[in-house]
Amino acid sequence: MDKTVFKRIETKYLLNDIQYQALLERIRHKARVDEYGESTILNIYFDTPDFRLIRTSLEKPKYKEKLRLRSYGVPTEDSKAFIEIKKKYDGVVYKRRMTASYQESLDYLYFGKNIHKKSQISKEVDYFLDYYQGIQPAMAISYNRIAMIGTEDPELRITFDTNIRWRRDHLDLRFGNKGEDILLPGQHLMEIKIAGAMDLELASILSELHIYPTSFSKYGSGYQLMCKEQENIMLVEQTA
Repeated sequence: MDKTVFKRIETKYLLNDIQYQALLERIRHKARVDEYGESTILNIYFDTPDFRLIRTSLEKPKYKEKLRLRSYGVPTEDSKAFIEIKKKYDGVVYKRRMTASYQESLDYLYFGKNIHKKSQISKEVDYFLDYYQGIQPAMAISYNRIAMIGTEDPELRITFDTNIRWRRDHLDLRFGNKGEDILLPGQHLMEIKIAGAMDLELASILSELHIYPTSFSKYGSGYQLMCKEQENIMLVEQTA
């Protein structure tokens, strides 16, 4: 059965290739690649026409929330998709997830049709859609992920994301991992997801490799790159 509710602390780190390879070697006894191995994760983020949600998020408030549609791999109409509300309050991440076919998810989020199986989480999504008037598909964010799970602590999750891309056109997950790059060549985005305090040995390994926490949002980075592109276009038009 798919898990529908998550509560954890998520910390992000940007690694270069040398740090990435060294870290993998150092944590071999603490974590292993999970059953999914390497996967392609595809997301559509929803926002208001003026990007209210991501603009608020980038201001780093105590509370923020996002709505996204996600699939693991390129979906077909009948394959499984996930509608997720992700909230962050005072450093703790709360994720609420409901499952439906990709086509049903599109009908629900894009065209306002009722979801077939109602649940507490679907009611929360309904409220989210009603609260943010004009909410619509805003940006596709996609990437390749290697996910690891703790060998001794099953609550420990470590993920490494590469080929992170954004796009504003073709807001359909069936277009796959296409768009403009967010990371620099050789960069890896790592997330450590834990239920409580970090293991002292893991913290020590990160320190020895000079791997430090960073504030990083994939959707936020895509939005900032989009704004920069728009500014450059305006400058070109003004000087033409």
